[in-house]
Amino acid sequence: QVQLVESGGGLVQAGDSLRLSCAASGRTFSSYAMGWFRQAPGKEREFVAVINLSGTVTRYADPVKGRFTISRDNTEATVFLQMDSLQPEDTAVYFCAASTSTSASKTNYNYWGQGTQVTVSS
Repeated sequence: QVQLVESGGGLVQAGDSLRLSCAASGRTFSSYAMGWFRQAPGKEREFVAVINLSGTVTRYADPVKGRFTISRDNTEATVFLQMDSLQPEDTAVYFCAASTSTSASKTNYNYWGQGTQVTVSS
């Protein structure tokens, strides 16, 4: 079992930055690839980014490429999502999740956090 707790969300203006954190506890953090997903009101939960066990491989959804950066600190059992040049369309609840593969499909993730709200005003 892995417990995940996100933090760092908030209300910002377009063009601002935010850094989300996801602290893990329970099973060995470094055994899991870690992903970020987001869900806007009335929409499906969608993939944002994923990072492999060692932090050497990352993947991003097209809408966030070049603006968001995923990273992890295995000694602190934490994964981060640096979000720059935020736009109103980035408004959503952001979730971190753990998987045994660097997958973009939410069905491959076994453990989820409770989410943190990010709101970007224009």
